[in-house]
Amino acid sequence: FHAEAEAAGLGAWSINGDAFSSELKDQAIAAIREHLGSVDLVVYSLAAPRRKHPVTGELHASTLKPIGKDTTQKGINTDKGEIQDFHLEAATQEEIDNTVAVMGGEDWQFWIEALDEAGVLADGCKTTAYTYIGEQITWDIYWHGTIGAAKKDLDRRVLALRERLAPRGGDARVSVLKAVVTQASAAIPAMPIYLAILFRVMKARGTHEGCIEQIYRLFSESLYGDEPFLDDEGRLRADRLELDPAVQAEVAELWERIDSDSLDELSDFSGYRQEFLRLFGFEVPGVDYDAEVDPVQPIRGLLEP
Repeated sequence: FHAEAEAAGLGAWSINGDAFSSELKDQAIAAIREHLGSVDLVVYSLAAPRRKHPVTGELHASTLKPIGKDTTQKGINTDKGEIQDFHLEAATQEEIDNTVAVMGGEDWQFWIEALDEAGVLADGCKTTAYTYIGEQITWDIYWHGTIGAAKKDLDRRVLALRERLAPRGGDARVSVLKAVVTQASAAIPAMPIYLAILFRVMKARGTHEGCIEQIYRLFSESLYGDEPFLDDEGRLRADRLELDPAVQAEVAELWERIDSDSLDELSDFSGYRQEFLRLFGFEVPGVDYDAEVDPVQPIRGLLEP
């Protein structure tokens, strides 16, 4: 990314550190002042297993659990290519609260408040945080689970941010994305098999999108579009292709039929597996994986503390 930005004559800078900390926010503010002056867009996209609260010092740990009842989820052992059942116990209230503390909207709010108070948000600045809602197949473990509770906290926090930015022509929105392969989604029971089936269905219909394609569409159609796609909660929706009733009906039908023997026939497991491996740089065409390389490579544009 830095190399491509440099080749295009664009500035790009990265900071490696604890994004939840006040110290990193201060470093980001200093970098904006030095290199940019101000910013007109802040994208909050952060997934983490734990968070040290910058005020209380308490260490919160997030969990992937259902709320209210135990659940058994269908999942894939990606190493063996086998479908297995995963039993998950219902979360305690403490686990719910801790997950909201890690994955909810408080830190997003802290970031915008810090940037605004430092005077580095341009007039008309927009901010968005990414969320996922999905459909009934994944609701028990996601939208109705601990992660869903955290994502619903974004919906509450965004109202204060929108009110804060509005006087200077700014805006704050939660953006609902489609299911994609990330390190975070791969760790959620039910998501890998759902993704593998979804890929098969959407590729057959010509509507499949990867991470870059859907974010481009979010930006062009909604974030900077003349007629943004909003739901009743005021969220920007980029998941309409996934939630097409015909797509979801076919996914649900395949979900009921699929087993280890029919995994490759009824889903695009190979496509899912390839996208997962590419997150870590594997199975990329044109790469000689037998070549000798120096694993220690400087990161262009990395700002030191």
